[in-house]
Amino acid sequence: MTDTTIIPVAGDRPYDVTVGRGILRGALNAAVPDAARKVLLVHQPSMATAAGQLRASLSESGRQILLAEIPDAEEGKRIEVAAFCWQVMGQADFTRTDLVIGFGGGAVTDLAGFVAATWLRGVEVIQLPTSVLGMVDAAVGGKTGINTNEGKNLVGAFWPPRAVICDLDLLDSLSQNERIAGFAEVLKAGFIRHPEILDLVEADPETALDPASDAFRRCIELAIGMKAQVVGEDLREAGLREMLNYGHTLGHAIEYAERYQWRHGAAVSVGMMYAAELSRLAGRLSDDVVDRHRDILTSLGLPTTYRAGAWTSLLATMRRDKKARGSMLRFVVLDDLARPTIMQAPDESLLFAAYQEIGA
Repeated sequence: MTDTTIIPVAGDRPYDVTVGRGILRGALNAAVPDAARKVLLVHQPSMATAAGQLRASLSESGRQILLAEIPDAEEGKRIEVAAFCWQVMGQADFTRTDLVIGFGGGAVTDLAGFVAATWLRGVEVIQLPTSVLGMVDAAVGGKTGINTNEGKNLVGAFWPPRAVICDLDLLDSLSQNERIAGFAEVLKAGFIRHPEILDLVEADPETALDPASDAFRRCIELAIGMKAQVVGEDLREAGLREMLNYGHTLGHAIEYAERYQWRHGAAVSVGMMYAAELSRLAGRLSDDVVDRHRDILTSLGLPTTYRAGAWTSLLATMRRDKKARGSMLRFVVLDDLARPTIMQAPDESLLFAAYQEIGA
C-alpha cells in the first residue's frame, strides 16, 4: 500500500484528506492557494527543523512564510498562545486571502484552526497532522478550539480546512507510547463504525501499531474515512457527529482532573471502558462486547481504570462539558458494536455504579 489515498469530506466547504508516504511537500505546494501571499506556519518545538524546511520550500514561490512555534500538547491550546499568533498575523498585515498552516499534533491543528477561524472572521487553513491522533481525529472535521481554566475545548469554532495532508512518514519517528495513545481514537472508530479495525488489532496488536505495516495504514484510513463521512453529513454536531464523542465525556473530565498531563488517548480509553460498562448496566450491551473492549484496549497497553475516589469531582466536571444540555448529561453508548446511540440524563446511581466497575 504505497499509493496515495484521497478521502473526500463533503459539506458546504468540501475538501480532501490525502494519505500517503513522502507526499508532504508536493501535496502542500499543490494545496496552497495562489492568492495566499503570506502564510503563518504554526508548529511545535519538536517540528522546528521540519517547519524550517517547509518554509524554505514554500518561500520559493515568493510568499512570505512566518513561523509560530507554540508549546507542546495542551499548553499550546491557551488564549495567550492564540493571541501570540494573532499578533504575528497583525504585524505582518495578514489579509483574508492569506493562509494558516497547522503542522503538528492534535493540539497544534486545534489551535491553528481556531486562529484561522477567528482572524478577520475566517482565513483558510491547511492541516498537516504529525501524530496518529491528529490524522484520524483532530485535523479532520473542522472542529477547532482552545482550553480554559474551566475545561477543555470550551471555546472554539467550526471551521473546515482547505485540505488535510497525512504523510505517514511523519509517524515513523513517534515513540511507541505516542502511537498507542493516538490509537485509542482509531479503536473508537472500530467500536462505533468499523469492527474490521478491532479484528486487525486482535489478530496482531504489534503489527497493527507498526506504521510500516498494511494493517496500520488500513486502520488509519478506515478511521479517517469514518470521520470524513460523519462530519460531511453533520459539521456542527447536530446529530450524527455526536457519536464521535464515544468515550469523551468521562475522558475530558479525566484530562481536566490530571491537568492535561494524561495523553488524550489514554483518557478516552478509560472513557470508552466506562461507556461500555454504562451500556451493560443499562441492559444495552452484552458482557462479551464489554469484555472485548477491555481485552483490546489492554492489548495495546491503554488504561481501562481510574482512581476510585475521583467520582465526585469527575461528575462535576462532566456537568460543565460542552456535550451536556443544561444540567442534563449525555453519553454516547453502544447497543452493540457499530450501533452507537445517546443515553440522555441517566440516573446518578447508574452512573456511579458504572464508575465502580472501572475504579481502581
